[in-house]
Amino acid sequence: MPRGLDHIVHAVRDLDAAADLYRRLGFTVGARNRHPWGTHNYIVQLPGFFIELLTLAEPDKLGSDGISKMFGAYNGDFLKRAEGLSLLILESRDAIADAAGFRKAGIAAAEVVRFEREGKRPDGTPVKVAFSLAFAEDKGAPDLHFAVCQQHYPENFWNPAFQQHANSVSAIAGAVIVADEPRKHLDFMQSFSGAAAQQGDNGFVITTLRGAVDVMTPGAFTRRFGVAAPDMRRGARLAAIRFIAADASLLQSAPEFAGMAGLYAGNAAVIGAEDAMGAVLVFEPGA
Repeated sequence: MPRGLDHIVHAVRDLDAAADLYRRLGFTVGARNRHPWGTHNYIVQLPGFFIELLTLAEPDKLGSDGISKMFGAYNGDFLKRAEGLSLLILESRDAIADAAGFRKAGIAAAEVVRFEREGKRPDGTPVKVAFSLAFAEDKGAPDLHFAVCQQHYPENFWNPAFQQHANSVSAIAGAVIVADEPRKHLDFMQSFSGAAAQQGDNGFVITTLRGAVDVMTPGAFTRRFGVAAPDMRRGARLAAIRFIAADASLLQSAPEFAGMAGLYAGNAAVIGAEDAMGAVLVFEPGA
């Protein structure tokens, strides 16, 4: 069945600087979290979706378990080459069943991994959050990992107070992958997403239950967003996150836009990778 967007990992070398960037762009950013395998993160929530700002802060804690390899070590290796969007993760209602489906389709990358950590409510009350991940692999995209995520205590994770942002961003519009030959990734993306693609001259788009995934050529990316695509010498890359913002004037007055000036492609406000730590951030008007 079709799966909606769940979260995207934005891998960075300076985690506190990334949190500050998102705050200056008008996002509400959660507290710093620490994982037992050495990664640290900050979370930016939207309804049903979040951005995980992440770095490998304590590489000595990496182990031989699946989450250390597929998540911790992978992001550490990614950051040796670049900053940017490293993981595209869709929602799952049953990670074990999804992993079985990935094996049948020939795209499974690892066994299901589960991890838990302590979270905090806005008043500081500790709560347990737990996730199971099933990974998939597109061999033509070694610098982009894919997974589905099942939340075991979603009531402890999602919080409407964390989903209110001064920049008026209210939802995820989608994610954008760039590839020299998008059609080479068509079968994988359809199997991974559980949805059929709409094909065009310069790529294809998959409409998920929450947001769209566009896969397009670098030229099409630049024409649409007005900025360069990321380095693709190692294959396809996750290049951009598209947000829905209710009030463009709030974006234009954000402190970070004053420093960057922003770039406007059509009716969208776009921040290029050189200003957003390897990611292209697109703010589109909407309700």
